[in-house]
Amino acid sequence: MNPIRIDNGIIVFYGNKAGRVEDGCALVDPMFRGQELDGFLERQRHIQEVKWMDGMFDRLMAGRQEGGTAQELRNVRVWQLKPDVDVYMKFIGYEETCRKFGLPDKENYQTVYDGAAETNDLEALYMKFGNDGSALPTGYEGHPLSMSDVLELYDSAGSSFYYVDRIGFQEIGFAAPQQAQGQTMQL
Repeated sequence: MNPIRIDNGIIVFYGNKAGRVEDGCALVDPMFRGQELDGFLERQRHIQEVKWMDGMFDRLMAGRQEGGTAQELRNVRVWQLKPDVDVYMKFIGYEETCRKFGLPDKENYQTVYDGAAETNDLEALYMKFGNDGSALPTGYEGHPLSMSDVLELYDSAGSSFYYVDRIGFQEIGFAAPQQAQGQTMQL
């Protein structure tokens, strides 16, 4: 038996579930990254892209990404306001944002984290990315999660966006203005 193989979409590295392959993209836990695995993935003709995502091993070992339940647990992106936006847009609730600046605009935000999550529960994700910032995952490039930030849960079926509000979350559309305009019918 090969020490590195792909079984039913799961990348197995010396007996460990290192990642999964979905629609030509390999999602692999970076703790397995090395010449041997990199070379193996490069030789796989059906893999066009490799994404290194923290937490993939834990998700696979918990059995949440196997077989028909692969779509149940979604990945997460954390969006935070860009440094050059109006400082008064930062750290305010959803209603105040809408009243003073309009709906949250994706053009004002940047992605500070993109990776696997162990849960789809927004409160649990807030605890993971919030708190004091001492346990933020590898690759997280922003401040601890706070009001005015946006959590995106996504999978191959699409995305859902949630504005971090004063209490809880507000689901938002989060489309850039030019995208919304392109969808209107013109006569």
